Amino acid sequence: MLGSHLMLSAIDTWVVVVITLFPALIAGAAAGYFVYRAVLKKKQTDAETEFARVIEEAKLEAKTLRKDALLEAKEEQIRLRNEFEKESKDRRSEMQRQESRLNQKEDSINKKEDALDKKLENVERIRKELESKELKLKEIEEEMQNHSERMLQELEKVSEMTREEAKDLIIRQMEDEAKRDAVQIVKAIEKEAKDEGERKAKNIIALAIQRCAVDQASEATISTVELPNEDMKGRIIGRVGRNIKALESATGVDIIIDDTPDVVTLTAFDPVRREIARLTLQKLIADGRIHPGRIEEVADRVRRDMDATIKEAGESAVFDAGVYGIHPELVKLLGRMKFRTSYGQNVLKHSLEVSYIAGLLAAELGADEKLCKRAGLLHDLGKSIDHEYEGTHVQIGVELARKYKESERVIHCIAAHHGDVEAQSVEAVLVQAADAISGARPGARRESLEFYVKRLEKLESLANSFAGVEQSFAIQAGREIRVIVKPEQVDDAQTEFLAKDIAKKLENELEYPGQIKVNVIREVRKVEYAK
Repeated sequence: MLGSHLMLSAIDTWVVVVITLFPALIAGAAAGYFVYRAVLKKKQTDAETEFARVIEEAKLEAKTLRKDALLEAKEEQIRLRNEFEKESKDRRSEMQRQESRLNQKEDSINKKEDALDKKLENVERIRKELESKELKLKEIEEEMQNHSERMLQELEKVSEMTREEAKDLIIRQMEDEAKRDAVQIVKAIEKEAKDEGERKAKNIIALAIQRCAVDQASEATISTVELPNEDMKGRIIGRVGRNIKALESATGVDIIIDDTPDVVTLTAFDPVRREIARLTLQKLIADGRIHPGRIEEVADRVRRDMDATIKEAGESAVFDAGVYGIHPELVKLLGRMKFRTSYGQNVLKHSLEVSYIAGLLAAELGADEKLCKRAGLLHDLGKSIDHEYEGTHVQIGVELARKYKESERVIHCIAAHHGDVEAQSVEAVLVQAADAISGARPGARRESLEFYVKRLEKLESLANSFAGVEQSFAIQAGREIRVIVKPEQVDDAQTEFLAKDIAKKLENELEYPGQIKVNVIREVRKVEYAK
């Protein structure tokens, strides 16, 4: 109860204080309000005064700027007027100059027109003169034509020939003269070209051959074995021929024992077999023990030695030629050519020589030297086994080269070296030329009598196949052919063309070493007897 009385007393005290102070607060707030209004009014008055001053200054500045702008505009107007007047003056001056030039050109054109009128008058006068002259010329031509007709009629009467016959006679005479002139020109051009070509070719070939030194071995197509005495023939034959039969069976060759003293002949298509038989027989003769068992033993040993010899020969040839990367089987086939001959010329030595010459020719002419040497070494590859397969050695060589992955360029050189296909590269032509040089040089080859006779007969028959040929003779071992023509069918001018045609046909249809001289002879003989 005491607490409640105390709280009520405090509240009453605060109420009394508030009531006492409230009037004072109201009076203070009213005084503050009036003071604030007085200050605000003063600020408004000051602001209005400042605004009026700024407006007045702006008006003065605007008047000044207007005056300046007017002055600048007047100055610009004056400047533009002066420039316009100056430009107008310049244009008037230019127009006056242009007008003066036009007047001068007009005067010049008038003068040219006057001159042209005079020239036209002269042309018209000349045209009339030409017309009159043409009329006179026509009259003269008609008179000359009539005179020519009369002359031709008189000539026909005198010569007893018509105009057409005379024309044909003149044409024939002109043709004969043209042919004679053409032959002379052709001869001169051919002689000059031939001399120049021969000179250059001789220089190149001579240089190539001079730098090439190859040993040549000419061998026969059969092998012979010398015997120490005649009694050895009986031992080789053996009792009832058993030794010779065993020898032929072991080596695959035919052994001929005839009346030739101290010599046994071996024959076989395979040169390697023939060489194996020769070496076997020599070893048996040196050993003295000749019987079937010993023959087979020696033959086997010689065959093994021969395989090593063939490989060594092939490797030596590849090394000597400076050609690398050849398949081992091709190397063996090259070695087999050591025992193969063609027209008495050793094929391996010939291939090496062709490789050297082709390489040297290529070096002189700027062709592919390595390709020429490789193709020259492999060009007769087919001859190593041509007795075992059908086809020419060229076809066999191409198949072997393709089988053992030789390049197409090398294969083409092999295929073209005898002209079976047309040469498509310089290297193929060089291999062909090197082959001809190696085979055609004196002493390099020899041919059989049968082939020699056939070649001469073929040579004469080709020459006799031409019209107008009366007779032909192959002389100088087929190096020259003399052709006698019928004089009433072939004149002097035609003999030149006939010689060329015969030479071309011989080149296309006949194989021969070196060159053949074609000599065409036309002879006219008239015989009379005085009685």
